[in-house]
Amino acid sequence: MSQSVRISPLERVSAAEAAAWHQVVAASISHDLPGVPAPDPGQVHARLTGPALGSHRLAWLATGADGVPVGIAGLRVFTSPGQDHLAELELHVHPAHRRRGAGSRLLSAVVAACRTENRRSLVTAAADAGPGQAFGERRGFHRVLTLDHLVLRLDDLPGAGLSRTAATAPPGYRPAAWTGTVPDELADAFAQAKNAMNDMPTGEMDYGRVAWDGDRVRAMAKVIADRGDTLLTTAAVHDDGTLAGYTEILLPQGSGPRAQQYDTAVVPAHRGHGLGRWVKTAMAHRLRTEHPDVVEIETDNAADNTHMLAVNHQLGYRPYRRTHELQLDIPAN
Repeated sequence: MSQSVRISPLERVSAAEAAAWHQVVAASISHDLPGVPAPDPGQVHARLTGPALGSHRLAWLATGADGVPVGIAGLRVFTSPGQDHLAELELHVHPAHRRRGAGSRLLSAVVAACRTENRRSLVTAAADAGPGQAFGERRGFHRVLTLDHLVLRLDDLPGAGLSRTAATAPPGYRPAAWTGTVPDELADAFAQAKNAMNDMPTGEMDYGRVAWDGDRVRAMAKVIADRGDTLLTTAAVHDDGTLAGYTEILLPQGSGPRAQQYDTAVVPAHRGHGLGRWVKTAMAHRLRTEHPDVVEIETDNAADNTHMLAVNHQLGYRPYRRTHELQLDIPAN
């Protein structure tokens, strides 16, 4: 049966190829993750054709003998110093075409590309107890991190109390907020705060470290804007000018009422002052005020990140689902 499947690398993704990709991904997510919104066609096209920060992308499309798309594989190959050993996999097979060899052949193409790119670690996300986890573990992936996904319904937050809390930063700090690119006067301080994410829990994942500077934070914002998404940032600035903590929210283009949590971090020297909870509260108020069409936020936390999980539960986030990061160790050639 697998001989009837054709695996084609995608060099420059056409509109038709992006539509085929979306067809497979939407069907896979609908089948495996009921209630989880699939990306819309515009999002898929933008991610396949636009640049990625500190990485480049490779892609493959599996089609049946009749030319019908049956599976996709995307590989993000990280290129920044500190992560140039790592690649990240997205793999979907249409539910109607599973167990016919498409997934295995796509993975073989991906692993061959990882060897060509001198990658030692390949990571992918899989839903807890789902078919992706079983597929990966049968092929040598091992679990390296567990993530709890939570959702906050903004309508559940008290209006007056939220406004009062958001308006008053902890003593010694002032609020800052922007959409898209960080203001020039805060770029370097923001980059230093981004470096605080290097101590986030990553379990046993061979994740590496990312070095942030002003140019990189500007480049990140440009990549997001170029693909049609909106990035919101709310921060706490110390009286000495240090950007002490921040939170980021992504509004995906065409994705409907759910926002996605990006980073939340507090610089180690400023922890213990409630800044994590404050910036997230201020962001929730900002969404209700500036983006009333957004009704909920999805976030994820490492299952062992007890502090941030506690903050999110205090804010009103509720458990939604669980995923695992799986890693395949690739021997050197």
